[in-house]
Amino acid sequence: MMGAKFSLSAMAMALILAGCSLAPKYEQPMAPVAPQFDHQDPATIEQDMSKLDALGWRDFFADPRLQALIELALLNNRDLRMAVDRIEEARAQYGIAQSDQFPTFGAGGAGQVTRSPSDLRAGGPEAPAISRFFQAGVGITAFELDFFGRVRNLSEAAYQQYLATEQAQRTVRINVVAQVAEAYFRWRSAQQMVDLMQSTLASRERTYRLVNRLFEVGTASALERHQAQVQLDTVRADIQAMQRAQMQAYNALTLLVGTQLPQDLPEPAVFGKEQIVVDIPVGLPSSLLVRRPDILAAEHQLKAAYANIGAARAAFFPNISITGLFGFASPSLSALFDSGRTYWQYSPQITMPLFSGGVKGGLDLAKARQNIAISNYEKAIQVAFKEVADALAGEATYTEQLNALRDMEHAAAESLRLANLRYETGIDSFLQVQTAEINLYAAQQRFVQTGMESLLNRVMLYKALGGGWQLDNTY
Repeated sequence: MMGAKFSLSAMAMALILAGCSLAPKYEQPMAPVAPQFDHQDPATIEQDMSKLDALGWRDFFADPRLQALIELALLNNRDLRMAVDRIEEARAQYGIAQSDQFPTFGAGGAGQVTRSPSDLRAGGPEAPAISRFFQAGVGITAFELDFFGRVRNLSEAAYQQYLATEQAQRTVRINVVAQVAEAYFRWRSAQQMVDLMQSTLASRERTYRLVNRLFEVGTASALERHQAQVQLDTVRADIQAMQRAQMQAYNALTLLVGTQLPQDLPEPAVFGKEQIVVDIPVGLPSSLLVRRPDILAAEHQLKAAYANIGAARAAFFPNISITGLFGFASPSLSALFDSGRTYWQYSPQITMPLFSGGVKGGLDLAKARQNIAISNYEKAIQVAFKEVADALAGEATYTEQLNALRDMEHAAAESLRLANLRYETGIDSFLQVQTAEINLYAAQQRFVQTGMESLLNRVMLYKALGGGWQLDNTY
């Protein structure tokens, strides 16, 4: 009776110890950023917070051709495929670590036949020369009794690494969507620029023909004809450079999509600001903590560091493991499973660190990695805040900049019209026409370039806010 009580007490103590964990309690670090973004209207914050969860990338990018390209990229992009495979790799590693918390059982059998010389036989020279031993049963490998939570904390660390890998896959997905949109807008912008240059080339050719005619009748100088030729050749060279940029943008887009672009893509939307949703909800910086997958991944890495400290602390305490076998044994194979052939054995083992310099070094290493993980988490928040703030600064200024450039383009076009009239009537020299052509050409190029930059700024805002949340949270 006393032995039964002792066994129950020992079992209860083992269960209590098995519930122990030496890992420090996790506390989420304070976000080292301001509570609100600059260039943010406080009156719209509450409304933005309600819109965040409803906005997906299909709502964000309105161009039907771009939507089709993003869908293709999400199916074929190789970076995204590798990210999915890394999730499977992390899941398998977690499964291995988790299995160490449970004993491993196996069934097997063995046989041994030995012939011994007469002077080495256990029963003397008259004993049989050949001895036989057969065994079969179920065994348990060396299983660590996790009294101090070492194995459990290692399993928790592997689980958090797995969750971090899942968030890394979301990051790759968001990056793929943003990169496809950026490459697409660069491609469309290059097309717009080529169209602009083609129309400018036609205008320059008309101007050159006019100046050449005037030169032939003696009312224009050779200098003016050469100036017109320079203007014409400048645009011809620019067209070749822009066509090269257009082809390179197409190649970059093909790489991101992961397959050749189909011929039956939907018709694109008119190139302009309407290709991306105008009213982009932002919310508060605190919302980034649960929206940005890179921040979530950094937090899972931090939780893994906490668990690793628990495993390192457990290494200071005894390590207890047990190996056992239950089955049947017999000198005859035919009688192996007869009654009375029960065979069992168990072998507990305990090891205790005496000189713990290496163990202490392991704990110091785990603590240092925890501090690194905290700093990495805080930096991820700061980077996210900076990226959103930069994009909001762009949203606050690009509209007025484009309006000013549009007015400048209209003024430059009118200046060129008046300069041509004054030149044709002999009031001014061709220098005025040349200057007006240069100014208009530069204004038109700058308008297209700035328009593309404003679109890319919205793509950056999409990425900085954690993607199109409605669909980007699925795999």
